[in-house]
Amino acid sequence: MTRSVRAVDQENVSATLTIAVPATRVFAVLADPAAHAAIDGTGWVVAAADRTPLTGVGQIFRMDMYHPRHPDGHYQMANKVVVLDAPRAIGWLPGTDQGDGHLEFGGWAWRYDLAPLGPAETEVTLSYDWSAVPPYIREYIQFPPFGPEHLSNSLHHLAELATQTSRA
Repeated sequence: MTRSVRAVDQENVSATLTIAVPATRVFAVLADPAAHAAIDGTGWVVAAADRTPLTGVGQIFRMDMYHPRHPDGHYQMANKVVVLDAPRAIGWLPGTDQGDGHLEFGGWAWRYDLAPLGPAETEVTLSYDWSAVPPYIREYIQFPPFGPEHLSNSLHHLAELATQTSRA
């Protein structure tokens, strides 16, 4: 792993890390919902409720979550894949099930962009964008809801997982 960079502007934050693993391997880890709890830098992601690998735009995958300031403590996010360009990019919109099967998305998005730097090295940029969050949600959630170190932590966790799995 080399070079970690963070950037913040008015409505998005990103971090970049170079990982000594091929892009296909990094992408495979990101496309596996079961790996997301280990990648998450906040500790809010508890486990994958859906373990099917991410294979297409429009796919929904659910994650069990915990946050001490969430009204329910334990809750579930229903994420909709909006970008899937293996092995270059993957991204999703977090949302919630309204109890009737209808999903509602809050307007924030996660995205990983992978740039191969050769056969065994990948530059990974993780972005969190909240530019589409409507005012009624901004009234009760401050954005971003975590410190910028979260993205760097997540990238370092991703690097550890991708490195371990490439040796297996």
